[in-house]
Amino acid sequence: MKFYISFIFTLFSFVLLFSQYTPKGTTKYEKRKAKKFINKMYRSLSLDEKIGQLFLVALYTNKGEKGIDKVRKMIIEEKIGGIILMQEDADREKQLIEEFQKKSPISLFVGIDAEWGLQQRLKNTYKLPWALALGAIQDKKLIYRMAQNLARDAKLLGINWIFAPVADVNTNPLNPIIGNRSFGSDVKNVSCSALSYAKGLQDEGVLATLKHFPGHGDTQTDSHLDLPTLKHSLQRLDSTELAPFRMLSDKGIASIMVAHLNIPSLDKKALSSISKKIITGLLKNKMNYKGIIVTDALDMAAVAKRYKPGVLEDLAFRAGNDIMLFSQDVAEGKRLIKNGIKNGEIPEKRLKESVKKILLTKYYLGLLDRNKNNKQQHLRRDTSLVSRKGKINENIIKKLLSPEHKELVQKLYAHSLTLIKNKESVLPLKRKKTYYYLPLEEGSFASFYEELKKSHHINLISSSQASSLPPKSCIIVGIHKDNSTAYTPYKISDASKEIIKKLAKNHTIILNVFASPYALCDFPIENIKSVLVAYENNEDAQISAGKNIKGEHSVTGKLPVDINEDLRYGMGIDLVVVANKE
Repeated sequence: MKFYISFIFTLFSFVLLFSQYTPKGTTKYEKRKAKKFINKMYRSLSLDEKIGQLFLVALYTNKGEKGIDKVRKMIIEEKIGGIILMQEDADREKQLIEEFQKKSPISLFVGIDAEWGLQQRLKNTYKLPWALALGAIQDKKLIYRMAQNLARDAKLLGINWIFAPVADVNTNPLNPIIGNRSFGSDVKNVSCSALSYAKGLQDEGVLATLKHFPGHGDTQTDSHLDLPTLKHSLQRLDSTELAPFRMLSDKGIASIMVAHLNIPSLDKKALSSISKKIITGLLKNKMNYKGIIVTDALDMAAVAKRYKPGVLEDLAFRAGNDIMLFSQDVAEGKRLIKNGIKNGEIPEKRLKESVKKILLTKYYLGLLDRNKNNKQQHLRRDTSLVSRKGKINENIIKKLLSPEHKELVQKLYAHSLTLIKNKESVLPLKRKKTYYYLPLEEGSFASFYEELKKSHHINLISSSQASSLPPKSCIIVGIHKDNSTAYTPYKISDASKEIIKKLAKNHTIILNVFASPYALCDFPIENIKSVLVAYENNEDAQISAGKNIKGEHSVTGKLPVDINEDLRYGMGIDLVVVANKE
């Protein structure tokens, strides 16, 4: 009986460690060694040091030295667990990361929102496709490869934690904050895409984060501005919003981020990010998730205008979060948590659970042994990449903006391109045929046009010139929307719709949508011969689309979302190039 109890205890301990982030190839012996190290380290820390590990604060380099000094002071005095990088100077942030890591009593988590690459926050870096384009790709190994590349870039700058991928199932075309950031409206596709992304990061030694639990995909309010409400039943939530998180909860993904949402069917009294029912009861106990649980940013209006700084951090920790992200008052949050522990309101084992989880993850990242010199050591100075003054030198810039980056990104866009219609096999374009190209909407179009005319007879025209073309002309129409952020409106203007409608009566129209597929929500396409969705309107997406419709690459993408009654998830015609050299 004694042996049986001992065996069960050992098995439980192993599963607990295995369920958390562990570097690829970690042995059982190394896991036992890690646990022993963390237990000893935990006992050596003061209560103040332990509580400090629960906080990550924002570091901006575009708001002046005063804010940077404030972060510097918190690292030294409050002994915080980490920082999250915001806008905008990669060179300056590299310097500060090195300085802060040296000053911090316990090495820092350095996180960043990099859903579409480091470019989401930092200059001199390369933009990756938004998740919606990635969701159209059928070969998920490409997403894995992209994430590996992103992780390598992150490590060049000293970043060890990326707050991505988004695991929200976007079922609402009017969602103002998720939309392009989601892999789509199908649970299985979202889960598979998110897993490929997360594993690509973590196999290269950078933490991944699934967000935004319990699911932010069917909302029409931006939680940065106000509190979104989800009124769905438990059955609906379980089958859609919660499903990706449940499916991925045992896949070794390092962390899950909790959104600021009002979900009455899960908790009528508390918001999701401060709900013990949702975080501890559902995520930890029912879903058995053992990784780090982190709040969404605590400066977001959904919670910030309802709770005082410090009080919010205390509530979030009591609910079951391990890390309070973007804390607005670390000192007050620490004070309240400390008081709660001392007066018995917060069990000491609750603190031990979170802090050991954090320390164990830092140990596996190589952050707790400053003399360690292996491939996972983020603190090691590489003199080939850093100048004497600690600045990023040209070698890093070259790596972050290498031709290999461009090649990979264009390949991703090429594999996402989705052909919805191709009547009379008007695609691929014919070499000897003359085409007219009509760009519409507000975005740039030069790269697409330049790519097309490299090998085909293409005449650039305006909408007024289009009306005087000879009957049965073949017109390539490009819908080029603004691509400056993931949140810009995708709707096609009434003027453009009217132009296309008139031209379709007498001409062959090849419609290319360089925007979200939701742009086709209320756009009739029955009289259009060919319709393609390119998802984004930037140089790489345009070049890739140009090559694809000329027949240089196969078209294999599938719609990642339901658009309307006629355009459903999974639609897409394969246009196979026989002499494909991919």
